[in-house]
Amino acid sequence: MQIYINLLTIFRTISYNVKDVIKNGGSMLKLVKKLTKKQIILILISVIFVTSQVWLDLKIPDYMNEITKLIPQKGTTIKDILKPGSTMVFCAFGSLLSSIIVGYFAAYIAASFAYNLRKDVFRTVGKFGMEEIKNFSTSSLITRTTNDITQVGTLISMGLQVIIKAPIMAIWAITKIAGKSYEWSIATTVAILVLIILILVIVLIALPKFKKIQWLTDNLNRITRENLTGIRVVRAYNAENYQMKRFEEANEELTSTHLFTSRIMAIMNPVMTIIMSGLSLSIYFIGAYLINEANMMDKINLFSDMVVFSAYAMQVVMAFMMLSMIFIIYPRASVSAKRINEVLETETSIKEGPKEKTEETGTIEFKNVSFKYPDAENYVLKDISFKAKKGQTIAFIGRTGSGKSTVINLIPRLYDATEGEVLVDNLNVKEYKEQSLNDKIGYISQKAIMFKGTIKENVAFGKKNNKKVSKEKVKKAIEIAQGKDFVEKLPNSYNYSLAESGTNISGGQKQRLSIARAIARDPEIYIFDDSFSALDYKTDFMLRKNLKKYTKDATVVIVAQRIGTIKDADQIFVIEDGELVGSGTHKELIKKCDIYKEIALSQLGKEEIENA
Repeated sequence: MQIYINLLTIFRTISYNVKDVIKNGGSMLKLVKKLTKKQIILILISVIFVTSQVWLDLKIPDYMNEITKLIPQKGTTIKDILKPGSTMVFCAFGSLLSSIIVGYFAAYIAASFAYNLRKDVFRTVGKFGMEEIKNFSTSSLITRTTNDITQVGTLISMGLQVIIKAPIMAIWAITKIAGKSYEWSIATTVAILVLIILILVIVLIALPKFKKIQWLTDNLNRITRENLTGIRVVRAYNAENYQMKRFEEANEELTSTHLFTSRIMAIMNPVMTIIMSGLSLSIYFIGAYLINEANMMDKINLFSDMVVFSAYAMQVVMAFMMLSMIFIIYPRASVSAKRINEVLETETSIKEGPKEKTEETGTIEFKNVSFKYPDAENYVLKDISFKAKKGQTIAFIGRTGSGKSTVINLIPRLYDATEGEVLVDNLNVKEYKEQSLNDKIGYISQKAIMFKGTIKENVAFGKKNNKKVSKEKVKKAIEIAQGKDFVEKLPNSYNYSLAESGTNISGGQKQRLSIARAIARDPEIYIFDDSFSALDYKTDFMLRKNLKKYTKDATVVIVAQRIGTIKDADQIFVIEDGELVGSGTHKELIKKCDIYKEIALSQLGKEEIENA
């Protein structure tokens, strides 16, 4: 009974893995369909050269047969043997040349295919909304763009040289040995069957581990990334040993899984060598028996047939050995293909509309807007309505987690409203083309983001109306953002090279450059998502003073924690638990909104509030 259960379990495991291989094969086919016309033409040319190579390889035993028959004959001269011998050398050289050409084409096709695939994945991820980004971890997206595409590229490179060659060689060699001797044919068939069974068993055992390897690679990348980005916190809290332990656990699990698959795959080479050597031994053993039983006239022919049959049988086994190389690479590449397709087939929830321009400029309106995150039960925002006109400064304030940032994230469509309408220039943001909406907005995120490059490149980042920001605009924007003094003191000034994430400047300096980036675009609408928090009060005051003069014809939206940053706004909205609980000027809210007054009391003196 126990044996029956064990066999059933093995059968189910194999059945599951076979289904998985077929399913992943579909993913690979979807990627292969992305081959360009040029790549397909090169593949067809490769097929011609592969066929030539196989033909030349299989001609060599024919000349070997001729030489074998010539040697025992009386009167055979060196000249007689040199003719087929030199032809054999010519065939070997031709085969080598064809192999080099196919290798070159295969490398080019694989590299160009991987290049295009990386570009497609990068472009697709660039169009993702925040909802889709959260479905894939950053480390996983990096792995899919690099390691996974490399696996697919390796399969294509090897596949062009092997998948095309192996079946042609196997079929052609089998036709050459067909009818020579059923005893030798049986020995060859047994060897091939053993080889196929071995390959299938090994692949089915290794496939689940290959799937795990990709996930473990994601995990290792995630831990490494967290450690590098949070290195200051790690050191400040003496957490180096804790982080090292996390890394070692992830590294050890990945290494052990790699070792398992490598050891399983390593079994193939010695076993295949045994199969080939065993087949050669079988053919010569059977041949010796047949020659011994044959009459004198047939002995030479049988010996010649045995040598030729052995050469062709090795070609057949070699063909299956080449296919086995694909079986080693294919499982992991097929898992990678599935992961790449998951990215490419993910449809962004943010669909751009058809419209580009509107007559009205600089207005924002929320009509009964409610929002909840995908798959969440509770609403983050509930029935928010307000309107901001051109030239106005509006501000949002509230306790941490009240939904302030979520409100303004709906304007540039980082998320879409679940209910209600968000209007910019009297047009629903969902009806805008993405680029047109972005051209209207200067967005300064809560976390100041800097890219590796010069200060000038960071401030002039991107385009507006397909035009680059001029150098003069960059300098003016930095001056308004109160960054001129510190920038001009840096080595190379505006050409000072920022490290990745701007780690070689302070948080306040990054924030000012981030604000300058938005100013340089001259947008209709400025959105500041708590973008003054790292500034001292003097710099904050001077920046807002200059900004007010420069943005007098633009609409300014500010999210802030500090009352001092927003008290001069034309309209202040108080958010509490996702609801709009108060609106008005600073003076009006002090009198009529308890939550606002409570926040003000925690930051300003009672006397200052009473004199407001």
